[in-house]
Amino acid sequence: MFAVWRTLTIYARPLARLIEELQKLPGVGPKTAQRLALHLLKRPDAEVQALAQALVDAKSQMGYCSICFHLSSEPVCDICKSTSRDLQTLCIVADSRDVIALEKTREYRGKYHVLGGLISPMEGIGPEQLNIGPLVHRVNQDNIQEAIIAISPSIEGDTTTLYVGQLLKPFTKVTRIAFGLPMGGDLEYADEVTLARALEGRRSLD
Repeated sequence: MFAVWRTLTIYARPLARLIEELQKLPGVGPKTAQRLALHLLKRPDAEVQALAQALVDAKSQMGYCSICFHLSSEPVCDICKSTSRDLQTLCIVADSRDVIALEKTREYRGKYHVLGGLISPMEGIGPEQLNIGPLVHRVNQDNIQEAIIAISPSIEGDTTTLYVGQLLKPFTKVTRIAFGLPMGGDLEYADEVTLARALEGRRSLD
């Protein structure tokens, strides 16, 4: 409460509100929020309105692919629609950010499945809250020859990897990418070379 009151006394209310909203974005602290807010106030009205409209459009028009659960503006995403991808290889990731990171390597040419998070009992997230049921059905029905689990190493990540791996082993070969990342390192922050080597060095999940 004190922090909010102090913010309101330093800035005019509309500016204070903008700064507070910007601080809710990941990785944006008070100083960055202030810098962004002041920058936006200096921009032409048309530019600010275009940004606001882009935010509204993205929120209203973006959804999830009905097949892989990657972010998409269509019922089926471009990757799932593609006829040039390897239909027998499936890369399993936690989040759409991981799909984007792996696509930047230009090394992987199979399909994806986005779980939508990680198993985390501390946060009340169990397997039933994730896209695991559709994954098992997909692997079983689509003749998947290899399921590559590409989940960042962490307690939650390892728990999810082992759980998913055990479910998929009766239906297909299951591998896990090799990580040149510290425990808790995020997949999306790894550089393209590291991710490419991680894909090449994947190993069977024990």
